Amino acid sequence: MTQPFLMPEIAKEIHSLSRADIVIGIPSYNNARTIGHVVRAAQAGLNKYYSQYKGIIINSDGGSTDRTREEVLSAQLDDSSLWMLSTPLHPVHKLSFPYHGIPGKGSAFRMIFQIAGQLQAKACAVVDSDLRSITPEWIDLLIRPVLHAHYDFVAPYYHRHKYDGTITNSIVYPLTRALYGLQVRQPIGGDFGLSSRLINRYLARQDWETDVARYGIDIWMTSVAIAEGYRVCQSFLGAKLHDAKDPGADLSAMLQQVVGSVFYLMSEYYPQWSRCNQSQPVDLFGFCYDVGLDPIDVNLDRLLRTFQQACADLGEVWALSLCEETLRMLRTLGGQCSAADRDSFHMEDSLWVRIIYEFATAYQQQPVNRNILLRSLTPLYLARVASFVVETRSLYAPQVEEKIENLCKEFENQKGYLLDLWNARQCRKQDQAGHPLPQDRLPVPDSLKEA
Repeated sequence: MTQPFLMPEIAKEIHSLSRADIVIGIPSYNNARTIGHVVRAAQAGLNKYYSQYKGIIINSDGGSTDRTREEVLSAQLDDSSLWMLSTPLHPVHKLSFPYHGIPGKGSAFRMIFQIAGQLQAKACAVVDSDLRSITPEWIDLLIRPVLHAHYDFVAPYYHRHKYDGTITNSIVYPLTRALYGLQVRQPIGGDFGLSSRLINRYLARQDWETDVARYGIDIWMTSVAIAEGYRVCQSFLGAKLHDAKDPGADLSAMLQQVVGSVFYLMSEYYPQWSRCNQSQPVDLFGFCYDVGLDPIDVNLDRLLRTFQQACADLGEVWALSLCEETLRMLRTLGGQCSAADRDSFHMEDSLWVRIIYEFATAYQQQPVNRNILLRSLTPLYLARVASFVVETRSLYAPQVEEKIENLCKEFENQKGYLLDLWNARQCRKQDQAGHPLPQDRLPVPDSLKEA
């Protein structure tokens, strides 16, 4: 698959700039309310910490119908309000272009990376467009490890409300850590620093037309960097305050694309993760401190109702992925969703790990049913979130982090189970190669049909 060419108007603008040392990329879609602050923080960071470098801010927009792009180009920074040690040698250019291709964050990143490559940038940072807590220091913390310590990938490390980032805390962080052996706390954090070497590797890959083009981009970037041996670190950015959502709201598309990307890469990187026995800490830069966080309300009743209904509707679909013992435990758990039992609802860590590992192996075995399998994971994820909410209601942040750490250890402890499942399914697949079973698509229950 060849890389798509930049549109003529973009190529012309980039050619006129010739080169840049640092590129800050901001993907967007209808973020007029918040993106002006993000642009000003990025510009202040470049002026304050990298006044000797040529910096460019690039907004890669997905066809916003509000004033997002106008807010980017009109954002102004009063340099007199900053304590500047020196006058910047170069003005910070701000560019805003619509990207082309599959709608999604990954496609936006792809255009940013292409432009960074064309400009021969030494370092690139990407930040979300809905951030309210970004400061100029974020730019320094994402760029400095690349420019001055020769890291290739800088992941964010920040404090979040205990009910923000539930996909990260319940699946992506513990699974990625168990697979590849590095304790990258926010593997889908959204804000990253990147070297030119790693950007070139991303652009050379052939899977940009998958879920990588959408929500799968963050975990794809993190997994490729870790699995292929690039130098990885983290920077503490303080609080992440953004447009957070109730985890019981409709996050199904994000869940499916993120988890699907993890499962997809497991096949490619089996030689790496199958040999990894334990996880290691990752270098962390920045001064860590406690912060106040916005509260997040969770509709526990909706979580449990969805799971209870799924137990009645999805037994046949779950049987494609889950072992009989796991299904039996889920049926038992489904009987604990009544109002009377709500405050004692509990899904054991060991059961949740079994569910994820069994889904991961089924994903490899049944490519024709992958979309159905991933959609059927959503109510199980909601059940896990419900259990987490019940268990952590009265806990403070350090206690919550301890529970997440215990879950991570359970993922690592059960990795032998994953390998046994994986190898057994591979043997079964090879045994069927001469007389393969028909891979008809499973009938899709109404609850799994996409609108």
